[in-house]
Amino acid sequence: MQPRQQQLPRKRILFLDAYDSFSNNITSLLQTLLDVEVSVLHIDSPSLFPLGIDSTPDEEAKSRFVKELARYDAVVCGPGPGNPGNQRDVGVMRFIWELEEGNVLPVLGICLGFQSLVNSCQGGQVKRLRRGLHGMVRTIIHRMDSVAPVEGDIFAGVNGFKATLYHSLCGHIGQEGIDQQEWEEARWQPQDRCPELLPLAWVEEQREEGEGFEAGTERILMAVKHRTKPFWGVQYHPESVCTEEEGNKIIVNWFEEALGWNQKHKRTTLVDGHNLAEAAIKPSLLSQLTPSGEPRASGQWWEKFESDPVLRSVSVPLPRGIPVPDIVEAVDPDASERIILDSANAAPAKSNADVRGRYSIIAAGLDEALRLEYHAGDDYATTKLKAVGGMSVNLSQQVPIARYGSIWALIAAFQDARHIDVEGPETTPFLGGFMGYVTYEQGLMDIGINLDHPRPHHRPDVCLSWITKSIVIDHLAGVVHVQHLRSSGSEEDTWLEKTTGKLLTLQNTQRRPSFNSKKDNTQLPQTPTKRRPSRSTTSIQTPLTKEYEDKVRLCQEHIAAGESYELCLTDQTTITRPLSDVQPPLSPTQPKHPRLSSSPATRPNSWSLFKHLRTRQPAPFASYLRLHPATLVSASPERFLTYDRQGKCSMRPMKGTVRKSDICSTLSQAENILHVPKEEAENLMIVDLVRHDLHSICGAGNVTVRDLLKVEEYQSVFQMITVVEGQLPRQGGYGGLDALARALPPGSMTGAPKRRSCEILRGVEGGRERGLYSGVVGYHCVSGRGDWSVTIRSLFRWDDEVGREGGEEEVWRIGAGGAVTILSTEVGEREEMFTKLAGPLRVFGEVC
Repeated sequence: MQPRQQQLPRKRILFLDAYDSFSNNITSLLQTLLDVEVSVLHIDSPSLFPLGIDSTPDEEAKSRFVKELARYDAVVCGPGPGNPGNQRDVGVMRFIWELEEGNVLPVLGICLGFQSLVNSCQGGQVKRLRRGLHGMVRTIIHRMDSVAPVEGDIFAGVNGFKATLYHSLCGHIGQEGIDQQEWEEARWQPQDRCPELLPLAWVEEQREEGEGFEAGTERILMAVKHRTKPFWGVQYHPESVCTEEEGNKIIVNWFEEALGWNQKHKRTTLVDGHNLAEAAIKPSLLSQLTPSGEPRASGQWWEKFESDPVLRSVSVPLPRGIPVPDIVEAVDPDASERIILDSANAAPAKSNADVRGRYSIIAAGLDEALRLEYHAGDDYATTKLKAVGGMSVNLSQQVPIARYGSIWALIAAFQDARHIDVEGPETTPFLGGFMGYVTYEQGLMDIGINLDHPRPHHRPDVCLSWITKSIVIDHLAGVVHVQHLRSSGSEEDTWLEKTTGKLLTLQNTQRRPSFNSKKDNTQLPQTPTKRRPSRSTTSIQTPLTKEYEDKVRLCQEHIAAGESYELCLTDQTTITRPLSDVQPPLSPTQPKHPRLSSSPATRPNSWSLFKHLRTRQPAPFASYLRLHPATLVSASPERFLTYDRQGKCSMRPMKGTVRKSDICSTLSQAENILHVPKEEAENLMIVDLVRHDLHSICGAGNVTVRDLLKVEEYQSVFQMITVVEGQLPRQGGYGGLDALARALPPGSMTGAPKRRSCEILRGVEGGRERGLYSGVVGYHCVSGRGDWSVTIRSLFRWDDEVGREGGEEEVWRIGAGGAVTILSTEVGEREEMFTKLAGPLRVFGEVC
């Protein structure tokens, strides 16, 4: 028997993360291309900056950093927002270039990391481009065979390729002073102003005259090599989905050069020692539920609620010609709260619009559903239960978040204790589980942005109901699934039988869709014969044109300064009107809450608004939520995240919109309008951001892109979408909630890089909370499956927000906006915002 060969340890790379929204794509690329172990250290690590990044690390901290570097074969300084001259933007990155000779190791700088290298060298400068290049794909010009090869040229043997650029700033080493006649040869030589750097690649951008510049070619430095140290840098993004595969050879060549340098200088790595960095893939929520001083399981009532569930279900034919709202009213007419996830476009429209929606899900029995609420920033969550078995109990308990580590770990633990393994093909997407919403502000907290404290309200940012009674409508198969998820051993009830009977009765009637019924007493005549007093009128406040255009310009100033690549600017319209969702006092013979209804001679209630919106603007991810204190009416066309039982995740970022009109009425016309650099760049930036989000929990090589920059048709607009898919690890306790928690807030509503963009937008938008708008709505099933949509094309209100007349008025809010890039125009962005606003706002004009 031959002796077993000992496997050599994998090489290790340290990635310095500057909070870019593409960082995880780079760590994935490094691992898949080089078969290395990658660890991540943030540029402001508290281990190195205990007093904050604005402070100067002491010698002990610098010593810890040097010891950390000794563990790795090479370092990659990643991209990020900001300017390399600002300590807050590069943090520990600047110490890399200042290492003493005995501690030097090979380094590759990417984008900001590249600029930091240029800025650290004698004579090197970083200036603004004439105009930023974000999401732009350009040909990278390198030596190839045009000049004699040089030692350490990582572009050697690489053919021509195109790469994605994300930058407003540019490294300057003296290229602007080279005469055009000498440029072809001189561009590959070190320049007198910056003799330490050898240029390896360029982009030559043709510019028009304007903003103090003459028309001509802007010479943009794309790659360099330090002449005496093992430092390399590239300005472009090798990890972008639109960077051609030929460019991967540069990464391979760099690492070969790095290992060769280590061998030549007899540099070896330490195996042991304190590790300041963390793994490139984030741990699962369930893996973080380790025992602590205070046990998590304390035997409270909510921990025992609906444990060990068993599913019972009955399927009946879908009543022909009966819309979802009529089914809701037939089976649960007296509900005081409702959750409906409605594929309102499931029936093909005359316009042949997108018909991806297949299922509609109706939550029933919300009064007896456990509610989990969390206000972002609190150190506790709240569990609530109104009733059990028809009897009022009004239970409520605060749950310390410290027991779990985060609100998401608490949710994951609750769901995991009630998980159901389902064998065979899935016939219904939802068996029971959590349904509800997550606000944009919760997403901000999830990425480390602290909200103002105290906040002016205490509304829930996470509001999820544990649904055990549900109705799932399969529009494609023409089947209705009535489902009851109950604890094993619990007594039988008659809900399934009664609900099935109501559906069968509905099938045998000739009832017309309620939204077409002229007898619907919740809808007033469109032209009242007499104008009501001022307290009964509806007032609408839309964004001011000039102010919105000023905000667009301010966003572009931030982009030009290198602070962001793209900013998803939004604004809000408020509609103040007489209170409509009325709940009259209970009578002695009325044990349940009456359904939400319009009081006589008042405006239509939220349910009527929803029925009207779904007919005027059908969408695959429409929803209606009435969960005190929130009411949401949504016609969202955008899926945020879906995942199946096996951990396959899919996201559909949507960027690029054109309204249907006489000049744009067909898909081909829309494709001609949307397939232009500005629109494609908007989408591409969010695609790379979404890939980053999924890579953080799916790991290297487990994220793919399909349907890149595809234009789809909807009822009133055309949209550009891309599908990004990822596979969660089979081991380690990962589930769909891990993907959800890591991906919030939706990148299509923030811009990139996400964290810095959100910080900027909070200032530009005046600190106003977005609330439900820009958040997500959906479900997480006991089987592990889930589906969430982005809350756009929607209107919402809070019960505690009232108008001038106090408790007699309600305030509705509609958010709308668009992605601002360096190529945006103030007028174009303003028009896009009002286009998106028009659909939801029109409901008030047509119904009120």
